[in-house]
Amino acid sequence: MSKKISRLRGMYDVTPEHVWVWQRLEQIVTSILQQYGYQEIRFPILEKTALFHSAIGEVTDVVEKEMFTFTTRKGESISMRPEGTASTVRMVLQNGMIFNDPQKLWYNCPMFRYEKPQKGRNRQFSQVGVEVFGFEGPDVDAELLLMTHKMWQQLGIKNVRLELNTLGTPECRAAYREVLIAYFEQHMDVLDDEAKSRLHSNPLRLLDSKNPRMKDVIAQAPVIQDHLSDAAMAHFDGLCTILDACDVPYVINQKLVRGLDYYSHNVFEWVTDDLGAQGTICAGGRYDRLVEMQGGKPTPATGFAMGVDRLVELVLDHNLWEQQAETEVYLIRDKAVPDAAIMPLAERLRSDLPGLKLVVNMGQASFKSQFKKADKSGAQFAIIMGEKEMDEQVYSLKALQDREFGQQQLSYPELVSVLKKHLPSMCEV
Repeated sequence: MSKKISRLRGMYDVTPEHVWVWQRLEQIVTSILQQYGYQEIRFPILEKTALFHSAIGEVTDVVEKEMFTFTTRKGESISMRPEGTASTVRMVLQNGMIFNDPQKLWYNCPMFRYEKPQKGRNRQFSQVGVEVFGFEGPDVDAELLLMTHKMWQQLGIKNVRLELNTLGTPECRAAYREVLIAYFEQHMDVLDDEAKSRLHSNPLRLLDSKNPRMKDVIAQAPVIQDHLSDAAMAHFDGLCTILDACDVPYVINQKLVRGLDYYSHNVFEWVTDDLGAQGTICAGGRYDRLVEMQGGKPTPATGFAMGVDRLVELVLDHNLWEQQAETEVYLIRDKAVPDAAIMPLAERLRSDLPGLKLVVNMGQASFKSQFKKADKSGAQFAIIMGEKEMDEQVYSLKALQDREFGQQQLSYPELVSVLKKHLPSMCEV
C-alpha cells in the first residue's frame, strides 16, 4: 500500500465546512471595492527574484529569509510572490497604465512566505490588496481608511482599532534615520544581533523589535514627529481632519513605521486583540518613491494589504456569522421515475428561476433516505416526483421548514410562482 501524502507544512485546505465564510467575506469586500470605483487586477504567482530585491529591499526579512526562490533550467532566479505591491508596480509600468490616468486597483490572491507557521501566519496566505497611483493628497489615504472602516462594519468585526503615523517626506525620513542611528549607538549593550545588523541599513525596523530587553530603549527613542517639515505635518493633519469629519476613531502610534525607504507620509494599521500575537488584519501607507525606483516617472502612490486568512479566523472563532443553507430545493423522485424525466425538469427550473439552489437526488434511494438527505441539506422545499405526478403532470411541493405550508400539488406555472415568492435567492434576482 502506498504511503499517504499529506499537504506541505504551512499550507492549508479549505473544506466545504468553512469555504462559505471565505466566499461571503470575499463577496462583501468585492462589493465595497466596486462601490468606491476600484478595478480588479490579476498578476502571476511567479516573478523574477530581482523584482522583489529592488522593490522590497535586500536587507528585509522577506527577501533575506522568507521567499520561495527557485532557479529555472536556464539559470534564471524566480520567486513566488511574497506580497502584491511589487507585482502591481511592475504591471502598471509594463502595461503603460499610469502614463496619463490615475489608477485605483485591487487584487485578491494567495501570497507565499517561507516562515515558521503559527496561528494567523501560514506559508501560503491570502491577501486583498489595494494600490492607488496618481493622487498626492491625503484625501485618497482617507478614502482607503473609510473603505476599510466600512468593511469592518459590514463584516461584523467590532473589536478593531486604527493606528496612524506619518513618516514625512524623504528628507524628513533621512534626517530621522540619522537621529535614530545616533540614539541606538548609545545603547549597543541592549541591542540583539539582528538589531545591530540593521542599525545602519534600516534603523526604523528597530522600532518594530519584539525583544523584551529592548522595550525600554525603544519606548524612549526619538519620534519622527519632532523632525517633520511644515508641509509633511500639514499632509498628516489633512488626513486626520477628514477622519474626524467622518467620525472614524483612530490613535496616533508614533512607533508605527515602515522600514523600506520608499515609504513616506501616512502609514496605518488596523489591529485587533482577538487574534493574539498576529493582531494586524490590515496595514498600508504611502509609497511615493517606489514607481520611480522601478524605472517609472515620479508617481504618488498609496495602498494597503488585508489578511483574508485572519479575517476568516475572526469570523469562525467568534461565530460572527450564521451559515446559510447551500440548498433551497431538493428534488426527490420515486425509483420508477427515469432520469430522462427528472433531469430535464431540474434544468427547466434552473432556467426559469435563475439563482435557484436546486439539488437532484442521485441514485436509487428510498423516499425515507431521500427526505433525510433533504433535511440535512437545509433545503426549504422538496419537490416530490412519483409515477402519479408524472402521469398527471403535477408537482408535489412540500415545505421542510414551514409546517403551515404543508404539501401542495401544483401545476408547473404554479410551482414556479410559489418558489419565486418564498425563496430568498429569488428575491435577490
